[in-house]
Amino acid sequence: TTSIILSTALITSTTHWLMTWTCLEINTLSMIPLISKPNHPRATEAATKYYLIQTMASTAMLFGATTNALNTSNWEMHLTMEPMTTTIITLALMMKMA
Repeated sequence: TTSIILSTALITSTTHWLMTWTCLEINTLSMIPLISKPNHPRATEAATKYYLIQTMASTAMLFGATTNALNTSNWEMHLTMEPMTTTIITLALMMKMA
């Protein structure tokens, strides 16, 4: 649980897309043991589904951040101006929240 708190705090303080992505991945990997803690097939199934959805969202976010970096030649968050890039990153973050 410490890594979840630490990664969330780091996400709020960074302005770099790769650091944000890394912290979200730490958060995801920290949640999986909490979900699958009861040794039950349903808990394992839930953890697997959570992991697959988070992987798709992470891939979309990394794609959006890379597209933004190619367009602006910078990895800073405040330079995200392309509507398509903003849409991809927003959808990825919404998938990560679900």
